[in-house]
Amino acid sequence: MESPTRRPRLAVIVANGITGDSRVQKTAIAAARDGWDVTLIGRSDTKRVQRSKMGPIDVVRVPVQAEYLRSVNARRTHPLRGSLTQFHLQDKAALNRYQASYRAWVRQKSAESNWSGAPRRASLKALLRAGRAVHKLRVRAFKWEQRRTPEPLQAVGDWQRDWPQVVDLDLAFGPVIEDLKPDVIHANDSTMIVTAARSAARLRATGHRCAWLYDAHEYVKGVEWPNPRQAYALPAMEAEFIGRADAVVTVSAQLAGMLKDDHKLAELPLVVGNSPVREVIGSGRSRLSVRESAGVGREVPLLVYSGWIGPERGVDVVIQGLAELPGIHLALVVGRTTPLLEGMLAEAETLGVRDRIHLVPYVPQHEVADFLSSADLGLTPFRKVPNCEVSLPTKVSEYLQAGLPLVTSDVKVIKAYVEQQGLGEVFTWDDPATFVGAVNRALAGREKLAGQITEAVREELSWEYQSAGLLKLYRELSKRTPPGPRSEPSWTVQETPAAVRVRPAADADGEMGGDPDWRKLGSTRVKLGMGPANYAGQGAAYAQAITRLDRDVSVEVVMNKRPESIDYPADVYVDATRLRELDVEFQQVRRIVGRYTHVLVDAFMPVFGHLNGDSILGDLPALKQAKIKVALLSHGSDIRHPARHMERHEFSLFHDAPEGVLEKLLDKAERNRRIADEAGLPVYVTTPDLLDDLPAATWAPLVVDVAGWATDRPVMERKRPIVMHAPSKRWTKGTDRIMPVLTGLHDKGLIDFRLAEGIPWAEMQELVKECDLVLDQFTTGSYGTFAVESMAAGKPVVGYISDEVKAATGGTLPIVSATPHDLREVLESLVEDREKTAEIGRESVKFAHAYHDGSWTAQVLSGFLK
Repeated sequence: MESPTRRPRLAVIVANGITGDSRVQKTAIAAARDGWDVTLIGRSDTKRVQRSKMGPIDVVRVPVQAEYLRSVNARRTHPLRGSLTQFHLQDKAALNRYQASYRAWVRQKSAESNWSGAPRRASLKALLRAGRAVHKLRVRAFKWEQRRTPEPLQAVGDWQRDWPQVVDLDLAFGPVIEDLKPDVIHANDSTMIVTAARSAARLRATGHRCAWLYDAHEYVKGVEWPNPRQAYALPAMEAEFIGRADAVVTVSAQLAGMLKDDHKLAELPLVVGNSPVREVIGSGRSRLSVRESAGVGREVPLLVYSGWIGPERGVDVVIQGLAELPGIHLALVVGRTTPLLEGMLAEAETLGVRDRIHLVPYVPQHEVADFLSSADLGLTPFRKVPNCEVSLPTKVSEYLQAGLPLVTSDVKVIKAYVEQQGLGEVFTWDDPATFVGAVNRALAGREKLAGQITEAVREELSWEYQSAGLLKLYRELSKRTPPGPRSEPSWTVQETPAAVRVRPAADADGEMGGDPDWRKLGSTRVKLGMGPANYAGQGAAYAQAITRLDRDVSVEVVMNKRPESIDYPADVYVDATRLRELDVEFQQVRRIVGRYTHVLVDAFMPVFGHLNGDSILGDLPALKQAKIKVALLSHGSDIRHPARHMERHEFSLFHDAPEGVLEKLLDKAERNRRIADEAGLPVYVTTPDLLDDLPAATWAPLVVDVAGWATDRPVMERKRPIVMHAPSKRWTKGTDRIMPVLTGLHDKGLIDFRLAEGIPWAEMQELVKECDLVLDQFTTGSYGTFAVESMAAGKPVVGYISDEVKAATGGTLPIVSATPHDLREVLESLVEDREKTAEIGRESVKFAHAYHDGSWTAQVLSGFLK
């Protein structure tokens, strides 16, 4: 039974690969910001399901097989003749299997003929000759039949047979959608209309209430489809299913009217223009401009065309006109080259204008307006075909948000809008001479035209304005109101593999989120990456300390997280079980290279997943090539040498290590010591005992929120003081060695002993503040994060401290040193002299402030960050 308070679910479905489709991406983000649980479903370019995330949005790409298409194609052949000529070889795959079997048979029989006597050898050779003849006959017959059954070109009047690819899409997408059980399905384009209709109907049949809407991005009947079967099938599908949709959405008022008239719709479709997100424009997120990318100086007039180049887009007229526009350059912002574009560039070479045409790659959809703003004019040279006549394309909004006046052909909707608003110049779509005139007029009057791009124009052509009606429609269709965003994603949220989770920016439901307490990676001089271990949240703590004291530094904290790990604060969480997956590895490369100037690598772990091995050593050449400054940070078991530690300390934790652990830790410590010695990088340690293993390192003390742990609760005033011990793993703390002492003193009534195991970290702070004494570790000779937090709370701490650690802290460390041998006497003494014990608690607070509030650590790291 589903909870009535769950968030309403939205499935946004599209038949393409999603990447580059700004409308579906912005739709998903807008709904997530409104509080919907959103899944964006597109087509995989592999044979497996691909899962990723866009902030809180689940992205699923589904592999699409061609089973139904093959079935239809098989029915188009002549079955009787085919069975006679092809001997049940239905397709090329079956032929390949037959040929493999034949070759295996030949090898077997020819080998047998060599092993047999003369009579048997003769019969086998005859059999081989007969087999060879049959084989040749079957292969020739197969090829003959294939040549006689070409793909029919004309439509047969049944959209399922004319365009079976849509049925294959439905077979792939349908189960994914129905397993999701959305409240609303948003079907983009005619290729998804069948799937949305069928999935919604099937869900309703099970008792699940599901509405669906059809988003018509284009006038399907007006598109010049590449073959007659597609030209029949897609309009036929739209005609059959559009009336069954709970609502229809489209991109312009003109197209809305045409759809209503064509299909006798009861209501006019909702108009949602595909416009840029205005909130992010002018934010400086675009690292380059189109002018810089084209290599064109500020004084050079620059025209820009952004988007797909098809025959109907009219770019050929622009290139022809460029020959009569000396000194004027053209930037084509395109995703890839195509034969059509190559042909146009060849014509430009002939006309002598190729050197003034610059191909510029796409940028993320939220950067487009800023990227284009350095040009002078935006171009929409569309031809007069029905689909181009009926809507205001996305690029018009992008140009105007970028502050660019337009030069447009005289296609109906754009011409009317430009002339009504006074935003540019118009030319005759198939006349290069009129294009030349329009460009010259627009350049001459550019300042005046740009002044017409008013606040009202920009507001109406923003996605915030356009999508408001869509969000209202979702609520009306579902009869549900989202409870507010779980974490309002940024409009600029980027897609990451599902293995990577980016920290939300808010925490409306009490879930992990909220802005981090450090300056997030941004436009500072130093852009520091911290991670990927983040043991005990120290990466986050260091980030807070550094950015609090140095305004020139911003930080991104990364944590490789296992299911059992605590969610310590971080900006990015990477699933540690998927670090060997190629897409996860490449995502780490993209996140780091070009974004960081410095990286502080903790625990010698690789930062690019396992792309270059299982330690940071393999990643160092790439980081050096990217001019990223690197330092190493050691926490403990990554560098602590078990054999030497056992020699120095009678109660070393390594004496009690589980079977197999000691060898692994030994190999790791020796490997990491070699890296530290040979890499020539700055090396830091979080605890002073590690200087025994890395003498050349610098101590950068652990950082805790000293103020957050502070409490005014007195200690040692109870008759039976509460003594707390909280081991994360018993063998690392020496718990089993001290338990007899503690249970004996507890049973005697001297102390109230509390063993805190498996306690959520959020509850641990309260337990510490409530107790009188904290027992830390009795195995390492040093102290860790939990001891510092306890000292910050004013609690006297007892643990085993080596002479070297005492010396490193100048003899000021107030932790009371004890071993399993003398722990009973130490505790009895502390209980007996309560005032002195309380004084140790007060000294502990001072020590935590002096060494561990982050100030010293930030100062130590400042040399690396300069």
